[in-house]
Amino acid sequence: MVWRAYQKVKANKGSAGIDQMDWQDLEKDLKGQLYKLWNRLSSGSYFPQPVKEVKISKSSGGIRKLGIPTILDRIAQQVVKTHLEQILEPLFHEHSFGYRPSRSCHQAVEKAKQNIFTNDWAIDLDIKAFFDTIDHDKLMGALGHYCKDKWVLLYVERWLKAGIMQVDGCYIERESGTPQGGVISPLLANLYLHVAFDG
Repeated sequence: MVWRAYQKVKANKGSAGIDQMDWQDLEKDLKGQLYKLWNRLSSGSYFPQPVKEVKISKSSGGIRKLGIPTILDRIAQQVVKTHLEQILEPLFHEHSFGYRPSRSCHQAVEKAKQNIFTNDWAIDLDIKAFFDTIDHDKLMGALGHYCKDKWVLLYVERWLKAGIMQVDGCYIERESGTPQGGVISPLLANLYLHVAFDG
């Protein structure tokens, strides 16, 4: 499970988190690092590090804040994400395309084109700072409704509460939101939207 998660996360590349461990560093002792991660995940002693805040400019103006977990935290998130997708994916609406496996923006555009001929209305909706404002209690309630695995709930809650390390070294506690840049964040965001709009 951890090995497959490592392969998937490595294929997506990505930069180091606050520990500054990059892929070369990890692979100097890959088996040892993955074994330690597996051991901590299976014993309940795994705690994520804070995410590294990275600011990028939006094409429309303004700044988007990303929260970059460490590589090992991304691998741990991938383990949980793979497990959760089996539970949550069948629940999501067939016309939901964002951040979903085997679905693309091209399929979404094709579905929109089909809908043009059967509907005479559309809604253009953007939820401002959506990832940053997700309510933790409501999200955990929704997750606990569909997933009864205590280990999953434990680690998701720890990821939500992991703080943010800013560029200047200032540490910020997180009270809401799930960081853009986290492997599991899009799936959690889709669950939140499912409960709000489709559930």
